[in-house]
Amino acid sequence: MMSENKLKKILENNTRLREQLNVPRATVSEASMSLVKFTKCTRDPLLPSVWGPVERKDDPYAPNTSSNCVCTVM
Repeated sequence: MMSENKLKKILENNTRLREQLNVPRATVSEASMSLVKFTKCTRDPLLPSVWGPVERKDDPYAPNTSSNCVCTVM
């Protein structure tokens, strides 16, 4: 009984490991280049010293003045 449980756990672990082998992976150099490309091409409104001033309509962090909704937190 004990050895059957051990074998079952080993087989389950083996199955999980085989499934992980099929997960697509990227090399570190590919991931690094992708990250560098993203940071160079994506405008960040929180870094005006790098990207210049951001127009209010393009700033996702600017307060929304178009709605007349008043929110009160108590």
